[in-house]
Amino acid sequence: MTNPAIRLLTRIDQARGGRASDFFLYALSAAFALVTALTSTLLPHRAWGWIAFFGYAAAAVAAFLMRRLLLAWLAWVAVALLPLVVEAVQRAGGRTDRAQEEVLVVERMGERLLHDGTPYLGRDAIAALPVDDRLMGYSPYQPGMAIFGLPRAVFGDFWWTDARVWFAVVTAAALVLAVRLLGSSPAIVRAVQAATVFPICALTLATGGDDIPVMALCLLALALVAADRYGWAGVAVGAAAACKLFAFPIVAVLIVLAIANRRWRALLPGAVGLPVLVLIPPFLVDADAFVENVLRFPLGHGVVTSPAQSPLPGYLIAQNLPAGRIIAAVLLAAVAVLIGLYLLRRPPRTAAAAALISGWGLLAAILLMPTTRFGYLLYPVAFLVWAPALTFPAAVHTQQAHSRTPPGR
Repeated sequence: MTNPAIRLLTRIDQARGGRASDFFLYALSAAFALVTALTSTLLPHRAWGWIAFFGYAAAAVAAFLMRRLLLAWLAWVAVALLPLVVEAVQRAGGRTDRAQEEVLVVERMGERLLHDGTPYLGRDAIAALPVDDRLMGYSPYQPGMAIFGLPRAVFGDFWWTDARVWFAVVTAAALVLAVRLLGSSPAIVRAVQAATVFPICALTLATGGDDIPVMALCLLALALVAADRYGWAGVAVGAAAACKLFAFPIVAVLIVLAIANRRWRALLPGAVGLPVLVLIPPFLVDADAFVENVLRFPLGHGVVTSPAQSPLPGYLIAQNLPAGRIIAAVLLAAVAVLIGLYLLRRPPRTAAAAALISGWGLLAAILLMPTTRFGYLLYPVAFLVWAPALTFPAAVHTQQAHSRTPPGR
């Protein structure tokens, strides 16, 4: 029997065919954008807020007039892609306050990869930088992220070589493919909104953006699994993991799902092979530099401290309790063990189940990490909202039929 609270939320969400909820989503997002424009201390965020406010307001007005899915895509153009292009053009014209630091970091990764064969500086090289430049010397991403910085390294400073433009290109391609795979699922509008016009996603893509293509590739991988295309799902999630460590929990969940459905031979080459493949160049040049940037720095053992310090429970525990960092690490490890045991006892057999496990698991991890950001919440929100869209009848039928196929066929 369906939980009464879930039934109530479903009735509210589907009022007037879902258009009432759309109106409130766009209206509240417009209010968020306006507050951001007026109060944010980050200049790229303020610039985003002024443009996005009008985009969200227009979407709220159109909520009862247009097809819902079409409106969601158009709203994304207005509140994410348009501000992104405006800021990229202004930055190319000389404005130095039109991109967050992660954009610069990714572009420098591309330059180092092009000229040095590795996107990372070693610990000694970072320590030798002026004190104010040491933070920007770190590149806490997987080597694949450097690809987004290559256009600027190769062609120079143009608006279209801004790393955010290429984040947007990959995001759009991944989401469009995912939606085409899922077809006309009743939940697809909410899924698209969660990955595009949700303010955390729109703001992140327009001003920084490195998390958005990683999230979109993971969502594409889930949609491919739902369509029983495990080989391509492995390529999609492997590409995400080649760019950022946040994708590795999704890789683990999908591997368990593939084993449970006897499809691991198709998934593993891409899911594991791509992240390993991108490690070869930096490991050949300077393996310790990779460890310094991707492992030591995020764990708080770098030359400087990570600025990812949003006041979530893990950070508050680490900062305010005796041995707080150890306590937070133990809690995080305990959650990881519990999720691992759950996966062993009740492995997911559908893409929807994998999305739910990934969403709740990442939410717990983000809340308990000693160094974290509010923006990381875009991952669990997207995975949880996408779960209903991944249960469309064709995908369920395909997965169930395959799970009944004898081994070796």
